[in-house]
Amino acid sequence: MAYDFDLYVIGAGSGGVRAARFAAGFGAKVAVAESRYLGGTCVNVGCVPKKLLVYGAHFAEDFEQSQGFGWTPGEAKFDWATLIANKDREINRLNGIYRNLLVNSGVTLHEGHAKIVDPHQVEINGERYTAKNILIATGGWPQIPEISGHEHAISSNQAFFLKELPKRVLVVGGGYIAVEFAGIFHGLGAETTLLYRGELFLRGFDGAVRKHLQEELTKRGLDLQFNADIERIDKQSDGSLKVTLKDGRELEADCVFYATGRRPMLDNLGLENTGVKLDKKGFVEVDEQYQTAEPSILALGDVIGRVQLTPVALAEGMAVARRLFKPEQYRPVDYKMIPTAVFSLPNIGTVGFTEEEAREAGHDVVIFESRFRPMKLTLTECQERTLMKLVVDAKTDKVLGCHMVGPEAGEIVQGLAIALKAGASKRDFDETIGVHPTAAEEFVTMRTPVAG
Repeated sequence: MAYDFDLYVIGAGSGGVRAARFAAGFGAKVAVAESRYLGGTCVNVGCVPKKLLVYGAHFAEDFEQSQGFGWTPGEAKFDWATLIANKDREINRLNGIYRNLLVNSGVTLHEGHAKIVDPHQVEINGERYTAKNILIATGGWPQIPEISGHEHAISSNQAFFLKELPKRVLVVGGGYIAVEFAGIFHGLGAETTLLYRGELFLRGFDGAVRKHLQEELTKRGLDLQFNADIERIDKQSDGSLKVTLKDGRELEADCVFYATGRRPMLDNLGLENTGVKLDKKGFVEVDEQYQTAEPSILALGDVIGRVQLTPVALAEGMAVARRLFKPEQYRPVDYKMIPTAVFSLPNIGTVGFTEEEAREAGHDVVIFESRFRPMKLTLTECQERTLMKLVVDAKTDKVLGCHMVGPEAGEIVQGLAIALKAGASKRDFDETIGVHPTAAEEFVTMRTPVAG
């Protein structure tokens, strides 16, 4: 049978665009459907605009610290509308770049909501197209629990488009999105409280990292409330929100921001017309080659619920394109040693095993840890401290994990991720000459294991 397309991709986010571009580059006839915005969550309501807001939130500290270096800054005034307008302009520029990348690589772009009619057919804007392969790359969507008054809360999707900076913000959640936005709102001058129903935020991160960040955020005046959850939200006559917690306490806020999880975006996708199966959490089930239970349909990225990170979706998109259209270049995605960063203030950078994971996996571990005040702060009143930690296998001397809390942690850990991916030993770290004076050199000068 002759198909209209060799590959029809639903979703123009990071993974979908990567798969489409490279498939077209390999000679396939490709189309991409997108109903919202080119670039997906990351470019529009995720990592890119969030990082821009994080940069904006950091300036208050920079102005204050500059006095230790002889500067006398004038009165600093922050304007939320300017930041959001400039952010929007940059995102629009990136949308254009994504459009050009697709079109210039020979991909047909269909703008509208695509629905799968059968295993080889898609309908969009009243038109039907056939495809040998269909790739689902529709990503995720933030979820707000349906408590009483949930309609008064916002998610990350709305946070990037607020007309003004709220004076009092309650951030609900304990994952990286909650922690990052709490830092953004607090850094920009809002009275900010982070509520989390668990004992300590960032579950799954190294214990020392979690505790260190808690200490640093508390020093900065961020109100952290653990073992706390919302029962209901009531809108007051003056527009403010009264928040009742499950323990009976009442809080007042101008904005309640939920970051308590994301669901796969499968609304009206037509999966019932196929043999595609979902797992118990609602994500699309795929095998190691991103094949669903329906042979002609594949899925990747956040919608399969594996590792929900942009670079991982990019790698998965590349793997799909190669396997289908350039099999001699195919290699599976390696999910080990994936580095990641949390753009809290201060930042977290991490790669490899946490201490807890290493012990659970049966490793006899040696821990190297350093906490210090960065050189930049020695001329200031700021008492922020940086944490660096290495998790090492005692038997093989192999470095299993690397963790940092401090300025530019993500930038530093990216380089170390290459070393860990290559199987570096602690001796390799010790014999590497440091770049002086930098914070990063601490990773190659830690000699004494911590007790315990």
